[in-house]
Amino acid sequence: MFHVANKIGVESVYFIGSFGGAVPHTREPRLFATISDPSIKPGLETLGIKFSNYEGPASVATHMLTRAKDSGLTMANLSAEIPAYIEGINAKSIEAVARKLAAILDLSLNFDKLRKTSDRWERKLSKAVAKKEELLEHIQKLEEDYDHEVFDTQMGDLKDFLKKQGVRVD
Repeated sequence: MFHVANKIGVESVYFIGSFGGAVPHTREPRLFATISDPSIKPGLETLGIKFSNYEGPASVATHMLTRAKDSGLTMANLSAEIPAYIEGINAKSIEAVARKLAAILDLSLNFDKLRKTSDRWERKLSKAVAKKEELLEHIQKLEEDYDHEVFDTQMGDLKDFLKKQGVRVD
């Protein structure tokens, strides 16, 4: 991949993905990055992107991240933290990542249609959650923690509650 990238003049590579975490569906997903070159960190920080201190199994993207600099490329792996209690396509996360990527690449794009889809997705999910009082309470706790930047990566009570409901979060 790096050989082809160099051949066609690519200077930067961005991998995008997501992971389940303690973020409520009613809030903007947090974006985390791992980078191949510290010189790109300030630009990403100004966009509100946080940096991962993840230690665990590596992926192909992680391997490539370690090799990018040797190939003369900068590389970032951007991951959105999405609600662990939701399965399926997450329109809000897709919009958040697309907006950040457009800002990184200095692209002027119209996100109106994506915003409407994201808003519709959130309303539909909030309506379903409102019917389950116990789940609503857990979501409200996630919102409070999110708003105060409490990072409970183990998800504590919510994870236990969801497990009792038959929902896997790992």
